[in-house]
Amino acid sequence: MDVSFLGGPRPQRGVGVVAPFDFALDRELWRWVPDQVSLHLTRTPYVPVEVSLDLARMVSEHETLRAATQALCAVSPEVVAYACTSGSFVTGIAGERAMCAAMEGTGEMPALTTSGALLDALEEIGARRIALVTPYTASVTQSLEDYLAEGGVTVTDRAFLGLTCHIWKVSYRSVVEMARRAVTDGAEALFISCTNLPTYDVIPQLEAELRMPVLSANQVTMWAALRRIGEQAVGPYQALLDPVARRGPASMSAHQVPLPRPAPPGEDGRGEPEAAFAGPPGAGSAETDPGDALDAPPYPDDPSGPAPL
Repeated sequence: MDVSFLGGPRPQRGVGVVAPFDFALDRELWRWVPDQVSLHLTRTPYVPVEVSLDLARMVSEHETLRAATQALCAVSPEVVAYACTSGSFVTGIAGERAMCAAMEGTGEMPALTTSGALLDALEEIGARRIALVTPYTASVTQSLEDYLAEGGVTVTDRAFLGLTCHIWKVSYRSVVEMARRAVTDGAEALFISCTNLPTYDVIPQLEAELRMPVLSANQVTMWAALRRIGEQAVGPYQALLDPVARRGPASMSAHQVPLPRPAPPGEDGRGEPEAAFAGPPGAGSAETDPGDALDAPPYPDDPSGPAPL
C-alpha cells in the first residue's frame, strides 16, 4: 500500500528535561504536555546516596547540569527544564539562578528549574502564604521553607513523610492525607513538593475539597517550560492552568456564561456536581444550598496501596 501521500510526521516542538537519576514519573510529565510538543528527557549520573541535602547538592552540580544539557542539544529542544525540586532549592535563590545560567550557557536556549518555576507559579496565582506537603525528611523540608522565605513566601503549616528513597511509590491516599493535615487557616494555596511524588490526578480533587489552588512540582515545571515557548500545559480543572478554576464558576463575572446547574442525583445518571470548587462559602444561589456544591469527588483509586512508611 502506497502511503507516500501522508508526507512526513507532524512537526513537533521540543522541551528538554534534565531529571535526577532516580526519577520514575516520565509518564506523569507527559500528561501536562499538548500533542504538538515532545519531551526529551535525560538523567543525571547515578550516585549511591539516599534522598537528602547531600544528594540534592550532588545532582545539581553545574558540571552535571552542563553535561546533561549538552546531551539534549542533539535533538534541539527550545527550552530545557531541570526537573528536581530539592536540587534546585538547596542552594537558595542565587544558586537556582546560577543553575539556569549554567544550562543556558551550554545549550544556548532558555533554561528553568522546578523551584524557580514554583516562585513564578505562586506569583501567577497571587499566593504568598502556602501550606506545604513533602515526602522529604525534616532537614530537606526546612531547606525548602528557607528557599520560599527568601522568595517572600510564608509557609503556614506543613506535613512530610521523612522518606529517603522510593518516593515514586507513595500512594495518592498518602498525598491527600498529608494535604489535609497541612492546610490550616491562613493558607492561600497548597504546594506538593518533589518531582518524584505522584500528583497529577489528585490536584483537581484537592482543589475541590480544600477550596484553594493546589500546585505540584511536576505541574509547575511543565507549566513554566511550556509557557516559555508560548505553549499551554493541559490538565483537568487546575487553578494554575485555568484562571476560571482559580475562583470557581460561582465567582464568574456577569459577562461570562455560567455553568448549568447540575441535575439532582439520579436524574441524569451521574449525580456529580459540575463545579465542586465554587468559590468562597456562601457563594451559592438563593435556591441552592451553598454546601451542595462543595463536596469533593473522591480522589482516584490507587492500586499501589498505602505508602511505604
